[in-house]
Amino acid sequence: MAETDDKESPKVPQKENRDTLEKQLAMMKREIADIKKGLAARTEEAANEAAGWYRDASDRAVNATQALKAQAEDVTETVKENPGTVTTALLVGGLIGFVLGYVSSQGVDRPPSTWRSWSS
Repeated sequence: MAETDDKESPKVPQKENRDTLEKQLAMMKREIADIKKGLAARTEEAANEAAGWYRDASDRAVNATQALKAQAEDVTETVKENPGTVTTALLVGGLIGFVLGYVSSQGVDRPPSTWRSWSS
């Protein structure tokens, strides 16, 4: 009988170790489940925040597009109502630009062009 007691005594610590390991494993599984829930909540928050940013950017783009369209329509109406005025303004602007370019080029001392020396 002494032999059977010796054989059973090592099994008791093994069973206790196994129970301890199973408890630790169960705790770890609960902790992992809690971490998963936390990550899912944070992911949902981030997705909602990104969706809000997208909506804001989209709204701003729509508003900017509408403003540009309104300005383009205003310019078009002005040109339609006053075609002579617009044409005159463009011609005067072009002439002023030409005169300023001509005057500024006359004040610069440049060496003679090389094409003149080739042609003579």
